[in-house]
Amino acid sequence: MYRASVLLLMLILPAASIYAGHSYLQSSAPLMELVGKWFVFWSAGVRLLLAGLSEFFRPRFTSEGIFGMESDDPLPFVQELGAANFATGFVGVASLAKPSFVLPVAIRNFLWHCGHPASAEWRQNGERKYRDDQRSVRISGPCHLRRIGSVGLANIRTVTRRSSKPAQPVSS
Repeated sequence: MYRASVLLLMLILPAASIYAGHSYLQSSAPLMELVGKWFVFWSAGVRLLLAGLSEFFRPRFTSEGIFGMESDDPLPFVQELGAANFATGFVGVASLAKPSFVLPVAIRNFLWHCGHPASAEWRQNGERKYRDDQRSVRISGPCHLRRIGSVGLANIRTVTRRSSKPAQPVSS
C-alpha cells in the first residue's frame, strides 16, 4: 500500500495531470510550468499532507515500519516531523490557488530530499540492504528524481521570472 501510494503521488498523478492540462485542456501555459504546478501539488502537497497526518497521528508506523526503530524514543520526533510535513503539504496544495507558492515549495522539497541524511547515506553506500521495500522507497526514491528535479527547478525559475515581469505601458 505504501509503495503504491508513493508511486501514485510522485509519478502517476502528476504525469496524468500534466498530460490532461497540456493535451486535453489545451492549456496555454508552458509545459515546464505545468510540470512544476502538478509535481508540487501532488508530490509535495498531497503526499506530504497525508504523510504529515499519518506521522502525527500514527508515529509508530513511521518509526517502526519505515525507519525500523522499535523503541518509543523517536515517537515525539516523528510527530514533529509530521507537523512539518503537514505544513509543507498544506502550502503545496495551496499552490494550486496561489501559483507563487510553487517555486518555494519545490525548492524546499528538493533540498529536503537531496540534503536528507538518509539520502546521503544511501548515495554513499548504494549497496546497503534495507529490511523492507518501504524504507528503500522512502530513502532512495526521491534521490533518483533529484536530477529531474534540478532541471525542473531551473525551468520553473525561468518561467516564473518570465511571467512575473510587469506589463510594459503601451505608448501611443
